[in-house]
Amino acid sequence: MTYREIEQLLGSDAKNLLEYTCKGIPKSSLHLPGPDFVDRVFLPSDRKPGVLRSLQQLFDHGRLAGTGYLSILPVDQGIEHSAGASFAPNPMYFDPENIVKLAIEGGCNAVASTFGVLGSCARKYAHKIPFIVKINHNEFLSYPNTYDQIMFGDIDMAYELGAIAVGATIYFGSAESKRQIQEVSASFKYAHELGMATVLWCYMRNAAFKTKEKDYHVSADLSGQANHLGVTLAAGEQRWFYCAQLREDA
Repeated sequence: MTYREIEQLLGSDAKNLLEYTCKGIPKSSLHLPGPDFVDRVFLPSDRKPGVLRSLQQLFDHGRLAGTGYLSILPVDQGIEHSAGASFAPNPMYFDPENIVKLAIEGGCNAVASTFGVLGSCARKYAHKIPFIVKINHNEFLSYPNTYDQIMFGDIDMAYELGAIAVGATIYFGSAESKRQIQEVSASFKYAHELGMATVLWCYMRNAAFKTKEKDYHVSADLSGQANHLGVTLAAGEQRWFYCAQLREDA
């Protein structure tokens, strides 16, 4: 795609998005993706060799292999989202195997999903595409709805089904966030002992952050602080962190 075509797609936002220069943080201070990303960014940390191997597996798989970029297919429909509402247009995806097949056909670096989805087809696919098992979830069947991530399984279960990584969510700012931080920190520590990589999805969740005038969940200072807490969980125990944007349906 040419620069002109990108400009046309962006429309009136093109100039602002394409010509913006950050003045607060110099480009030279960023750790940019590249073929040597694991060696350059993760090697100086306290990660075990097994964790580095798992990370390299993620970066070396799929159509983005060797670039330092990751394309992960995450599907947790049926727990944190209504499976009917999500899969009704394509009923074939009620079959967990088709979720994994979609990730493979799409050339993804990995597929991230639930214990149920990945466990049901692990023997057939765990050696064909890296598995990332989500170990905690919110659920919206209870009424009134609450925003709390609870454990749906443990690290040993994820390890036994062939996953090379586990993922978790923390709702920073929520009443339950302190418990979530402790649970996830302990789980990730054990995952690293087994040589598994870890992924953390960080979201802001606090009713006080949303007012009639504005939704402060997406403000840079709050979301940035959530990101910072995510990467500094458990001093001395490093994390691979995925920066997730707030979604209304998350």
